[in-house]
Amino acid sequence: MRKRSSRIVFLPLWLVYLFFYVPIAVVVFMSFNAGDNPYIFKGFSLDWYGKLAGDETILQGLGNTLIVAVGTCLVSTVVGTLLAVGLARHTRSKVIEAIATMPAILPELMLAIGLLIFYTAIDFTLGLTSILLAHLTFGIPLVAVVVRVRLASMDTSLEEASTDLGASPLQTFFRITLPGLAPGIAAGALLAFTFSLDEFVLAFFSAGPTDPTLPIVIYSMVRFGVTPDINALATLLLTVSVVAVLAVQRMTRITESLK
Repeated sequence: MRKRSSRIVFLPLWLVYLFFYVPIAVVVFMSFNAGDNPYIFKGFSLDWYGKLAGDETILQGLGNTLIVAVGTCLVSTVVGTLLAVGLARHTRSKVIEAIATMPAILPELMLAIGLLIFYTAIDFTLGLTSILLAHLTFGIPLVAVVVRVRLASMDTSLEEASTDLGASPLQTFFRITLPGLAPGIAAGALLAFTFSLDEFVLAFFSAGPTDPTLPIVIYSMVRFGVTPDINALATLLLTVSVVAVLAVQRMTRITESLK
């Protein structure tokens, strides 16, 4: 009787899983369709993946996306780590900490509209630079939050011992603090890269007419109907995102084991 009741409790959870993941599984499956109709499977084929490699529009969008994602990852990792250390070690103000991390939880649409108004007010040319700056508004706080969690679990006695032995604050940071933060920094960097890779709203409002990112290219293609090559492209993006998420989980486990 108890086993039956426990299964009933988990039924809504499994229904939610089916609602979210069955459409994704269908997209992945239909990306290997040999036919032109994205809704009727006519055999297994990799032709649509080969077609993606010859599409200049998709390749341009992919190149722009990688430039922005890598730039977001690098800048967010450095600045976000320094921000986390500053919040944890040099300030006790909850207001400052909330303001510093607020962009990570603000609605993307509101943030995108605000950035567009700001770019227009200062007459800033929209392009890859404006997209990169927009992605940094959530990338930096995101890395800061992840690294901040790692800092909270670190033993400060090692830093105090380093200072007592005559090491400068800079030496203590690079030899004690930074190695201890490595798992959290890596996890934050991967999250910033993944979010930037899939980000659409901020990129849509910040992109110029000649520099679309891959999500914008996909959106322009989907407006005229879903095709098998879009399914193939979505499958590739899904693969990259899953690999990044698994890597983040691995880094999180390493962080937990070091506590």
